[in-house]
Amino acid sequence: VLLAGSRDTTARIWTVNTTKDYSPVTLSDHKSRIIGAYFEHRSDMEGTKIDGCYTVSEDGALVHWGCKYGSENLPGGNNEDEVKVDEAIDFFTGGVPEFNFSENVSSGKSQAHSLVQASWRRNSRHYFHQEGTLVTSTAYCEKAHILVVGFNSGVFGLYELPSVSNIHTLSIGSNQAIKASVLNGSGDWLALGCPQTQQLLVWEWRSETYVIKQRGHAYGMKTMAYSPDGVVICTGGEDGKIKLWNATNGFCYVTMEKTHTAPITSVTFANSSVVVSASLDGTVRAHDLHRYRTFKTLTTPTPVQFLSLAVDASGEIVAAGSSDDFHVYVWNLQTAKLLDVLNGHEGPVVALSFTGGMLASGSWDGTMKLWEVYKTNVPSESFQHGSDVVCLAWRPDSKELCTGTLGGLLTFWDRESGKLKFEIDGRKDISGGRKLNDRMTSDNNANSRYFTSVCYSADGSCVLAGGNSKYVCIYEVSQQILLKKFTVTFNRSLDGTLDELNSKYLGEGGPVDEDAGTDDETNYNTLFLPGAKRGDDGSRKSRVEVLTSQVAFSCTGREWSAVSGEGLHIYSLDDDMVFDPIFLTESITPAGIQAKLTLGEYGNALRMAVHLNEYGLVKDVIEHTTPKSIPQVVRAFGIENLERLFQFVTKAMENSPHLEFYLAWCLNMLQVHGNTVEKNRPTFMRALRAMHKAILTRLDDLSPIFDNKYNLAFIVEQANLLKDESFEQDNLLKDESSMEK
Repeated sequence: VLLAGSRDTTARIWTVNTTKDYSPVTLSDHKSRIIGAYFEHRSDMEGTKIDGCYTVSEDGALVHWGCKYGSENLPGGNNEDEVKVDEAIDFFTGGVPEFNFSENVSSGKSQAHSLVQASWRRNSRHYFHQEGTLVTSTAYCEKAHILVVGFNSGVFGLYELPSVSNIHTLSIGSNQAIKASVLNGSGDWLALGCPQTQQLLVWEWRSETYVIKQRGHAYGMKTMAYSPDGVVICTGGEDGKIKLWNATNGFCYVTMEKTHTAPITSVTFANSSVVVSASLDGTVRAHDLHRYRTFKTLTTPTPVQFLSLAVDASGEIVAAGSSDDFHVYVWNLQTAKLLDVLNGHEGPVVALSFTGGMLASGSWDGTMKLWEVYKTNVPSESFQHGSDVVCLAWRPDSKELCTGTLGGLLTFWDRESGKLKFEIDGRKDISGGRKLNDRMTSDNNANSRYFTSVCYSADGSCVLAGGNSKYVCIYEVSQQILLKKFTVTFNRSLDGTLDELNSKYLGEGGPVDEDAGTDDETNYNTLFLPGAKRGDDGSRKSRVEVLTSQVAFSCTGREWSAVSGEGLHIYSLDDDMVFDPIFLTESITPAGIQAKLTLGEYGNALRMAVHLNEYGLVKDVIEHTTPKSIPQVVRAFGIENLERLFQFVTKAMENSPHLEFYLAWCLNMLQVHGNTVEKNRPTFMRALRAMHKAILTRLDDLSPIFDNKYNLAFIVEQANLLKDESFEQDNLLKDESSMEK
């Protein structure tokens, strides 16, 4: 059975499957559109039946409807021929009901069949008494009989049904319309969403405490950057604010208010505790992540708007590209002094990147230039492209440079010789999704697609690129092939998500009306201008375009992030769980591993588990290894699978309470195989960074305890008490056993 509320102020009840002799019911007693409609059930000896329903309208009215059943036996219900006819009708009309234990199984009829002779009537009518406000969202928990009502003023109320007694009435902020609300299964937790301020609240109403309180960028996210350890992600938005996110759990833990007075165009980390941001307000600012405040503001002699930003490896030299005079400005971060102004571009400088003492800049004039920042009177080296340069990135070893152009090409340059190595045409890869105003299909409209952001992986073997499309592409550089294509969103409210549009809304000149692409053909909120014959209030609406403004790899190489119109997306590239059949024999089985553990052969068991490449087995072997045996097991482990062992130990350490035990594993692996790791640093770099990130995360979790010596003393005392109690119990058991003897 389906209950639906409509803008025409009515609620209707349908059956999902075709039911013989059933007519849809229309409930009409409201004066404005229906916001929420919910069924109410009752249980008896025959099963669960619909007892009534609640409907809530926009003007704050709640109506309780009751359902009164007629004869339980339908006419001819005892006639076998009539029953067979009903079953045939259900079968050929697709109305075969799916029975469950909550329905009347003994009679073989669903809830829809029991509503055939039912009648509906209004039991009661209530008002929420919030003057000057409209209801924007509702949620109902039938188990707890609690109704949540959210208003466009930011006020929300909890009501107990059917008495409609008010439990709580609170506010999340003035003039913040609550567009979404939901209760969990038990009715204890309440989630509220406010799109105007990008706010999400999870509230435990019994204890009146917040479980989650998160807020995104008010006008969309523009740029992002990973911290050097990969634990923190910094984002800048159109609202001029900077937010810090935990890359592990995805929560924002710091919002730096009033950072800029205009949209932020670029952010980057100078070091682990300093973030530098550039904005359209003409300033470059440095922010301290210990005190969460701005400590340096860099400006220019004449006001300009900055589009790009870069910081050198030492964190002392800052460069920013402008959109007005096409210059690149260079400052000293410590003294905030303008050191140099680099001239030469003839268009806005949209991309900057440092490597060593070399600065690369890309501009809309179709050139990419290399500057020796630490040397004076050295001419820049220019690389000409066929179209505008929109992004660039250095390979981690600084020997190769990749640029993205407006023509959809990724161009790779050799730094030493300055020659073009090869190009990757990504127009066909990134093409997809047809916008409302596109005159061609998505397959034939590849020329309008291009990459706006590009970055290398930690080992430099792959390139990640995203642009004005719903796709993000990963390329293997040496073979110049597309490895994988990710879709960042399936949200149909964004323009460019669908590959094919509904042809009935398209004419020869494009969309036939402003509501093209939607299934709602009725304009209830259209204003009529005096003398106008059509419903047009003069306003023009545009849908948000699907695009990726920036992509970045984590320093660990195990994840990457993308900034789109919907926010920050984090993708994991962790391949630890991939089944690897190399070096497998019939004897390497989970049963064989358990047998080796029973015999105390921890080294053989660990090698077998790593060959199977199953995280559960490897973790079981590691935790069954005695602490005294760890050095011998690590020495006996071969270097061919050492990187995977690093990854397994790191992953197990992230959520394990045995922190000292896993730190002993890390220490022994570094002491025994340190020379091998040093010689093959590029191979082990990803695993070492992941281990460093995991250890720092655990350190941050435990640092509040370490800072207080009284907490440590309390923990030690509790441990001693537990030891004394266990010792006394052992002595007591020994005494009792000796007395029995």
